[in-house]
Formats: sequence, C-alpha cells, structure tokens
Amino acid sequence: METRNKQRVVVGLSGGVDSAVTAWLLKQQGYEVVGIFMKNWEDDDDSEYCSTRQDFLDAASVADVIGIEMEHVNFAAEYKDRVFAEFLREYGAGRTPNPDVLCNAEIKFKAFLDHAMRLGAEKIATGHYARVREVDGRFELLKGLDPGKDQSYFLHRLTQAQLSRTLFPVGELHKTEVRRIAEQIGLPNAKKKDSTGICFIGERPFREFLNRYLQHAPGRIEDENGRVVGQHVGLSFYTLGQRQGLGIGGVKSAQGPQGEHAPWYVARKDLKRNVLVVVQGHDHPWLQSPALSAADTSWIAGTPPALADCAAKTRYRQSDAACRFEPREDGSFGLRFDEPQWAVTPGQSAVLYDGEVCLGGGVISAAM
Repeated sequence: METRNKQRVVVGLSGGVDSAVTAWLLKQQGYEVVGIFMKNWEDDDDSEYCSTRQDFLDAASVADVIGIEMEHVNFAAEYKDRVFAEFLREYGAGRTPNPDVLCNAEIKFKAFLDHAMRLGAEKIATGHYARVREVDGRFELLKGLDPGKDQSYFLHRLTQAQLSRTLFPVGELHKTEVRRIAEQIGLPNAKKKDSTGICFIGERPFREFLNRYLQHAPGRIEDENGRVVGQHVGLSFYTLGQRQGLGIGGVKSAQGPQGEHAPWYVARKDLKRNVLVVVQGHDHPWLQSPALSAADTSWIAGTPPALADCAAKTRYRQSDAACRFEPREDGSFGLRFDEPQWAVTPGQSAVLYDGEVCLGGGVISAAM
C-alpha cells in the first residue's frame, strides 16, 4: 500500500471562483487537496434569496473538474450559537455588528479548522484575499496583493495557532488573474458573480430578515435641533451614516434654503428616548469623529502592538487612516486620528495596520 507523503490541505469550497482557484492552485503545488462545503444557515434556505443549494452544486462541479473529493459539513448549530446569537445581541443593543468577522473567528477558522484536523489535514485554505508570512517563528497576517479585494479586515481576529495552519493562495494574485485562471482551466463558475451581503443573509432584504428576530418599537426621527422630521420603524434597523430608507426625503431643513435639498444621514441613536437623530449633508460635524474607543480586542501577535503611530480602518471599504494607538490597562484601546473619520459606528471593527501588516483590532465601543 502506498504511503501518504503529500501534505493534506482541506479547502473551504464556497461555490465561488476564489475558493475554486485556491483548490486548483494547491493541487498544482503538489498538495493532497480535499474540499469541504460548509453549510452555516438552514432556517429558510428554501427561499428565493438563499443560494446555498446552488452554491453547493457549483462547489461539487468545481471539485469534479479539479479532481478532488468534496465533503458537505453542516455548521448551522455552531453558527447559530456563536455568531448569530451575538449578532442579534449587538443589534438589540443599538450597535451594528460585523458578522463576517465573527464567522471567520468562530466558524471558518475554528469549527472548520477543528474538523479539518480530524480529517488528518496539516493545513486549511480558503479563498480570502490575504497573505500569511512567517518571521522568526511568528506568523504575520498581510494584506492581499490586490488592494481592491484585500480581506485582512475580516481576518484580524485570527490567532498565531490559526495562522500557522492556514494558506491563502489567491492573496498573492489580483482578482482579474484569478478569473483568468478559472477560465483557462475550464471551471464551471469562472464567470460567477461575487457574493455580496452578510454571510447568512445573502441577498435577502435586510430589514425584512431582522424583523423576524428582533422586537422593534417605532419612534420619532428628530433633526439636530430636536424638530420631529419623521418616524423610524425601530432603532435596530438603522446604522450610523445611513442615507437610504429614512423616508424623510421631502422634509426641508430648519436652517433655511441652503440645506433644503441636502440629503439626510443617520447621526445618532438615542436608546433612552427611542429617537433616531438625523442631520443634513455628508460632511456634517456630527458625522465626523476625531477619536474612538474599542474593546473586545484581538491581536495577531497575541499582545498589543508596541508602536504609537499606525493606520486603521473603521469600516471595510475605507482607506487606511493615520492615527495614534493608545492602549489601556484594561485591554481596551483608543485611536486618535490625524483627520476626523466619517460615521464611526459602534459594533463595527477598528482594525490596525503597520503598512501591509494587519496587527489586529477591536470592536468600536464609542466614537468621540
């Protein structure tokens, strides 16, 4: 009987093009590759919005073309306990969580990693646009080489143990190159659109989805002067900086003609009074924050960074912003930005960078 001397890598196949090319690249590099399709949500996946069935079929046909085995694993129970319950708790408290960050920390690089190790894998791999570098026995998380696709923000809670066992092959490539490889090798999903939206909600209408799980008390929408300009359907359904779906487009500003047609933005949530506060104009001072506090921290190196000057993102689609890092004795930290940041939102992640190296971060608890 032939002894197995190839390193076994278990790849999370999502049905998308990035994980498909990941599996192919690893096979080309001589690894023994096994695919796993993770099912994380099953409450209503027969609905028109949930693409799980199609994604599974796409993943299976990819495995077939590449010539690897694929297993279907259900993590829905773990997902509900570890990610969704926390997601609802945060929304109920008036914050706006980032479930993709939690999903990576709790499911993809914990439950999935554990499962892969039980299958005798040396490593796992996913189609994330990020890179891992080993320096003197320590592991660093680096941004993906494609600046428009970098996903290190979502991976900033990974630990040394997790990074030591993880490969991100497409992190070395640009998206255009990934699609070119997929077409060249005849992958059936080469032209498949990238999935958008929150991992378990997919494309379904967000408010309608949350409605099923959260209690909501309608209340007043006020402007910065306390003037009532509309009604909200429940504070949980709004996020800071939100412009769409406020239903107050026709209300004139109290400040006279200049502000009359400026769009309204959500600026604050007054939980005590159940009031949503809105302001007019993208650059309104209430939407600008020179500093923030963050807690529930997680550092790639295992300890807070020693540097004072760094850069940070307070939301995924944002350029790195220069700031000063101020660690606190209780483990939380503050950031003081060179330029005020727009719509800093409690519940989202503040993620720190030193150049291309992702240092980790924490959950924003307050904007100042």
